[in-house]
Amino acid sequence: MAAFTPAYALMNSLAAVVASYGLLQDSTAVVIGAMIIAMLLGPISGMALALVEGDNTLLRKSLLAEVGGSVLVLTIAFLIGRIHADLPLGKEITARTTPNILDLAIALAAGAAGAYATISPRISAGLVGVAIATALVPPLCTCAICVARGLYRAGGGAFLLFLTNIVAIQSVTSLTLWLAGYGARLRQQSRSYLRRFAPSALLLGALALFLTYSFERALAREAFLTRSKRLLRQEIEQNGAASLVELQIQPSQAGTTLIALVRAPWVIVPESCGRLQAKLRQALGRDDLTLRIRTVITRECNATQFLWDDTSELEETLGR
Repeated sequence: MAAFTPAYALMNSLAAVVASYGLLQDSTAVVIGAMIIAMLLGPISGMALALVEGDNTLLRKSLLAEVGGSVLVLTIAFLIGRIHADLPLGKEITARTTPNILDLAIALAAGAAGAYATISPRISAGLVGVAIATALVPPLCTCAICVARGLYRAGGGAFLLFLTNIVAIQSVTSLTLWLAGYGARLRQQSRSYLRRFAPSALLLGALALFLTYSFERALAREAFLTRSKRLLRQEIEQNGAASLVELQIQPSQAGTTLIALVRAPWVIVPESCGRLQAKLRQALGRDDLTLRIRTVITRECNATQFLWDDTSELEETLGR
């Protein structure tokens, strides 16, 4: 369906409700259900066919349907996000806020599968899998829910995922239809083809570069975090009394701040934190690194006594 009809609006509205509550419940099954209900995939196929055939009327109709459906989904999800602003954000939402080049590769492959399934009636059932692989409504709902809570950066990342899926599906669908023999009327007009597909190609290239850069940054961040954890554990857990529970990275204008959550039978004092920070800076080659330690006081015992009652010696050796 490539037109904005009452049925199209109703199905996308229901998909937005299902997806929003599935995201807020952190339920993968419910989110998958919303992917199947949604009808945003149809106008993208319409745009792809319109570009191949040179049908400007179909292109306008499909574009208006896609924009109208997207605005409808965003509005409904934003309202639900405001109503349930007290609910925590789970992994189903956070997973859609940091797209990378892998998401683009998935969208390209799934878009090609969808185009082939469209022109091959015998395998049309594959369109359900395409709708799940290239989810459009869940990223839009994630964007709206995040914006409703003032999380604009996360919302922008979710919208980027939605845009990536649209551009990838449209581009590869157009290519698949052209290879299948569609657009015979314009095949001799190479300039016309270049003019019609140039915006999609340029946008796809720009997205690929940006998502590749984001992916490389994410890998570098994860490698830095893993090495920092290993070094801190070697120092903090050497006496057996303390343990590193969590380590987070907090970028800032002055450099990078590592926030460590430590369980210990004593409070880690600034002198020990300073020694650990110096070791991290030397090992990682990062003079702009700052370490902050949050201590959760614990008591450990066996069947006869409390352990680590005399913590002065342990505290003195920490980070030595």
